[in-house]
Amino acid sequence: MAEEVVLLDIHASMFGMRVRIALAEKGVKYVYKEESIGNKSPLLLKNNPIHKQTLVLIHNGKPICESLNIVEYIDEFWKDKAPVQEAGSELWASKVDQQEKARKELKERLKQLEEVLGDKPYFGGDSFGFLNVALIPFHQCFYAYETVGRFKLDCPKLIAWAKRCLQRESVSTSLASEKDIYEFILDYRKTHGLD
Repeated sequence: MAEEVVLLDIHASMFGMRVRIALAEKGVKYVYKEESIGNKSPLLLKNNPIHKQTLVLIHNGKPICESLNIVEYIDEFWKDKAPVQEAGSELWASKVDQQEKARKELKERLKQLEEVLGDKPYFGGDSFGFLNVALIPFHQCFYAYETVGRFKLDCPKLIAWAKRCLQRESVSTSLASEKDIYEFILDYRKTHGLD
């Protein structure tokens, strides 16, 4: 029986980008199905009936939801391929998910991340792993954060790290552009009355 891997996602979703990078890093072939925030497909509603969130990985009929859960699942299931997880990474990845709420908190977290990164090429050392997969999509949001939030992020080590990550084909082909993210955020704010 051939393996069936389907990803229900929105191209501009930074959480979906994590999953696309993890799949690419592992060399997993999958079927991509674009979803819409306002018009969710029957397949999505069937596989995520409670939360109805637009990111679902379906592996041989089994749905996995939430980006970090999906990335962890990918890393565990396809163990024979290059690992994308390193010790302690889940803690840091979950902290990044929560930092979107406040400008001050975001800047503080980015400074902490720069301290953790230090002078290493990647989080965790010399190899591109789980924490890098979890964090790199947020780099694509920096322009939107700065423009919508009207503030400047000062994190040169993270910018240099992101440039290294973007040299990886798995990253460069999986991420939405900064412009797409910015337009997605503007549309989301408009749709949800946040302007």
